[in-house]
Amino acid sequence: MIATWNVNSLKIRLPQVIDWLKANPIDILCLQELKQDNKFFDLAAFEEIGYQACWSGQKTYNGVAIISRHKGHDVVRNNPYYEDTQQRLIAATFDSAQGPIRIINVYCPNGSAVGSDKYEYKLAWFEQLHRFLEEEMASYQQLLITGDFNIAPEDRDVHDGYKGDILISAPERAALQKLMDLGLHDAFRLFEQEEKSFSWWDYRMMGFRRNAGLRIDHILISDALKALCKACWIDKEPRRLERPSDHAPVVADIQWQLIK
Repeated sequence: MIATWNVNSLKIRLPQVIDWLKANPIDILCLQELKQDNKFFDLAAFEEIGYQACWSGQKTYNGVAIISRHKGHDVVRNNPYYEDTQQRLIAATFDSAQGPIRIINVYCPNGSAVGSDKYEYKLAWFEQLHRFLEEEMASYQQLLITGDFNIAPEDRDVHDGYKGDILISAPERAALQKLMDLGLHDAFRLFEQEEKSFSWWDYRMMGFRRNAGLRIDHILISDALKALCKACWIDKEPRRLERPSDHAPVVADIQWQLIK
C-alpha cells in the first residue's frame, strides 16, 4: 500500500505521522510540505519503526519525502528539466516481485491567483513536469506519481460554496489532464466513492466541520499498477486531531510485493 499526505510542517506533525504509520503500516508514504532544512529531517524517528527515507527539504517552505519499508534507489531530487530553487519533487525506484516500480512524489505550486506571476509559474512547472513524466513513463512500465497537485480535477471534487478560480481554472485542469493523457489513472476514481469526498479543508470558517473542502491530493497510476490496485480512500481521522494538517492522507491498496 501507498499513501500521500501533505503534512504542512513535519517538525510540528512528526508525532502524528509516526503514530499514523504505526496504526497503518503501509509500504510507502509520500510527504509534502516538510518545511524544514535537510539537516533537521529526523530519519531516526522513522528507522525506529522500521522505515527508511529519502527527502529534499527546504527551510520554511515546500519540501518532499518518500518514507518506505524498503530502500529506494535511482533517487532524483527536483525536475531535471526545470531549474527551481523550490524543493517540490522527489522520485525513487523500488524493486518488487513484479519488477521495478517508479514512485514520483510532487508538491505542485498553488498558483495564488489566476493571472498572477505565481499562476504562470504553476503552469510552466506543470509543463516541464509533463516532459519529465513522459520520459519516466518510457523507462518504467510500473509508475506512480502522487502528492499535492493543488488542482481539483472536476466540479465534484469541489465543495458547493467554493469561490474563486484558483485550483479549478480551465488551464490548471488542462495541465493535470495532460499528465493523465500520458496513460495514467486517478486511483481514487477507479472505485465508487462517497459524494463530496475531499482531501483538503481550509483551517478558516470551520472548513472541516462543514466539509467545505477540495480533492487536490492524488495518486495517479500507470496501466500496469491499475491492474494491481484494489481500493483507494481518504483517511479523514488525522484531520480530526489537535493541531492537524489541513490535508488528510490519501491511501491506495496496491497489491505489489516489494523486495529489498
